[in-house]
Amino acid sequence: MKRPIKQAYNIFLRYLLLLILAIPNLYLFYLVFTPLTIYPVYFLLNLFYDAVLVKNLIILNSSLPILLIPACIAGAAYYLLLILNLSTPGLKPKLRFKMIAYSFLSLLILNILRIFFLSIMAFSNSVFFDITHKIFWYAVSTLFVVVIWIFQVNKYKVKQIPFYSDLKFLYKNLFKK
Repeated sequence: MKRPIKQAYNIFLRYLLLLILAIPNLYLFYLVFTPLTIYPVYFLLNLFYDAVLVKNLIILNSSLPILLIPACIAGAAYYLLLILNLSTPGLKPKLRFKMIAYSFLSLLILNILRIFFLSIMAFSNSVFFDITHKIFWYAVSTLFVVVIWIFQVNKYKVKQIPFYSDLKFLYKNLFKK
């Protein structure tokens, strides 16, 4: 297969995978990351409180329910990291897998710590809980994704730009003849 055709085929496969993983409603991300988030949070909280876990509800000292809804799990943030990764051309499969694993693990750890510290704030009736929760919800969660991606781009010396590099290639090699 000629090089431009092979690269176009690679682009097609990467974007097809992104579409498949988004259907239905990021189900796969929530299936995988819900238990990976809930159990460590429960474990950490159980170190300091009498915690009881019932499905996605953690009850602290028989008084404070902490309901971990899909937004807490941040499935869309994992998907965004995957989009950034798969829409970046020129990464060897081993490096791409390494970057995906690293970004997912980083986000998972940050998310577990976020939920843990917010739970402590809620249990202690902190007056700053609501504003802190909103700041995490609207700004810090997005910042987590951006920082993880920028760190990886620098660490692994990624030169290509997500989406743009693919579009530039397609225009230059397939459409401009």
